[in-house]
Amino acid sequence: MKALVYHGPGQKAFEEKPKPVITAPTDAIVRILKTTICGTDLHILKGDVPEVTDGRILGHEGVGVIEETGSNVTNFKKGDHVLISCITSCGKCDYCRKGMYSHCENGGWVLGHLIDGTQAEYVRIPYADTSLYHIPAGANEEALVMLSDILPTGYECGVLNGRVQPGSTVAIVGSGPIGLASLLTAQFYSPAAIIMIDLDDNRLEVSKQFGATHTINSSKENTVERIMAITGNRGVDTAIEAVGIPATFELCTTIIGPGGCVANVGVHGKPATLHLESLWAKNITITTRLVDTVTTPLLLKTVVSEKLDPLKLITHRFRLTDILQAYETFGQAEKEKSLKVILSND
Repeated sequence: MKALVYHGPGQKAFEEKPKPVITAPTDAIVRILKTTICGTDLHILKGDVPEVTDGRILGHEGVGVIEETGSNVTNFKKGDHVLISCITSCGKCDYCRKGMYSHCENGGWVLGHLIDGTQAEYVRIPYADTSLYHIPAGANEEALVMLSDILPTGYECGVLNGRVQPGSTVAIVGSGPIGLASLLTAQFYSPAAIIMIDLDDNRLEVSKQFGATHTINSSKENTVERIMAITGNRGVDTAIEAVGIPATFELCTTIIGPGGCVANVGVHGKPATLHLESLWAKNITITTRLVDTVTTPLLLKTVVSEKLDPLKLITHRFRLTDILQAYETFGQAEKEKSLKVILSND
């Protein structure tokens, strides 16, 4: 089969790899129909995730059709259309029983990280019964690819960890796909203001269409001064970090108001300074989280019922065979005006 393979920082190739096989009775083999590229994949290619080794097939998102199941798989059969969760959960360990699937003792974020992932014609899914979801008949499968990762990530790591509430003020630093997923799902709770901060005017314009009440281009105006003007010098109730660099995390800790919550979503490859000298008395909370995907069933219902439209996030479509071009487009977001790309193998 063909697959996108990582060969060290800055090195990738679309090449021939062996088709995966069942290695445990709880496995399923899925033929990929649609997949995508994540900002985390770009972090891997930058060398920010050193656990990813030479030869790994990247990707942790997608929808597909069950090709084969292990003898212990009972919830799925050959021919079923399925949504692949970016998090693999055994469903039995202490962490899974707490709903912390990201820390599953036998799984967690393994696809495209510690085992081969979804940017391929086929993928092996461990613990299929608890790591896949049935796709309802007639559902838009492109839209559902957004439920593999970015929508539950934005919702769980940003909105829920950030304690967004009715009437609150939210700042989201980063208007890429994860920031926009946080923007879309924050509106479940009717905050009074959602302020999007980015360097890219196109992405800020898109965020207005998605429901942002204010936008700030931090390369053109003083972000802190503008936030204080919007909030009456109070700072925001929730600051969501959706980039993954020290400057954006530190900005979140600067604009947060007393009693507020900084919710980190970004993947960080470098240390950031924590200014306790100015934060120690502000009663703030700082949260970190790897998505657990515990909200995927809820989000699946909102997408199928058309209360949430993740198709808005898709800007480009490619064949899987054109994945190298897709990476170029996704990696040059400002130039290409790209958000999420869809790669089709059907």
